[in-house]
Amino acid sequence: MKKWKVYTLASMMALCSGFVKADDFEKGVAAIGYGNYAAALKSFHAAAMRGDVRAQYNLGVMYGDGQGVQQDYAQARQWYRKAAEQGYGYAQYNLGIMYLYGQGVTPDRFEAIRWFRLSAPQGVAKSQLMLGLAYHLGQGVAQNYSEALKWLRLSAAQGDADAQSNLGSMYYAGLGVAQDTMRAHMWFYISAAKGNGSSQKYRDITAQKMTAAKIASAQRMGQDCIQNNYKNCD
Repeated sequence: MKKWKVYTLASMMALCSGFVKADDFEKGVAAIGYGNYAAALKSFHAAAMRGDVRAQYNLGVMYGDGQGVQQDYAQARQWYRKAAEQGYGYAQYNLGIMYLYGQGVTPDRFEAIRWFRLSAPQGVAKSQLMLGLAYHLGQGVAQNYSEALKWLRLSAAQGDADAQSNLGSMYYAGLGVAQDTMRAHMWFYISAAKGNGSSQKYRDITAQKMTAAKIASAQRMGQDCIQNNYKNCD
């Protein structure tokens, strides 16, 4: 059940406000809302040149996705790096993804992991997931199931369905934890409820190895976890 899913760049726009001299950034956000990408690009560029990490990140998204401009990974990487070097977690994640999958650069798993390590402690769920997967599979880092569990649990607690699915896999195989089909089923059940196709499959596979009573118990645990917003589930 080992998985290494292809993950994409985080494409959400940074919408928070409150930075000094943020007028151009806010104009850019408003322009995006109206679908005026040319105006957004101009405003974000002005703010980015003053060092606004949100604007730098948004420029990275626009160039990376080709929103209002021709897709240009070199420009995307440049702007992500500017924000990432100022500590902006989502930019660090996106930069890591670019290095991991060779988007405009030579693939470099070690450089990708370096950025995920900077982003994950800031609470970026996808970076936590990517670190968890790296430690799980021993790709770019020494295999370490304890570290894998640590990061997957943090990501799962934020509701990341892929992290939840991979936690289920670790319980099912007994990797770093005692083998526990009920808890594996619980995590597959939780992830499947969010539409994760792999988890739907493995939920049914684990169910075949369980009694009806244990299935019901595991699913009650899953329902409680969902109601508690994925906190204290594990």
